[in-house]
Amino acid sequence: MPFYVYRCEGCGRELEVLQGINDEPLSRCSECGGVLKRLIFPPTVIFKGTGFYCTDYRKGNPPKEEKEDSGGKNSDSG
Repeated sequence: MPFYVYRCEGCGRELEVLQGINDEPLSRCSECGGVLKRLIFPPTVIFKGTGFYCTDYRKGNPPKEEKEDSGGKNSDSG
């Protein structure tokens, strides 16, 4: 369920309310009885799971520098 932010036109109080999408919007301030207006904010985006960081994409592959170093060591010892 999303949070909605309301501002009272009478007293200027702002409040956050957890409401369902199909719930009726609030219309009256509980403190002064003024009219409430719903404020519009951009949605919050939360990335969960793997694959959102550059380190998650390269879990099995060593960086190029390590490949070059290990290749040079093998040719010198053999």
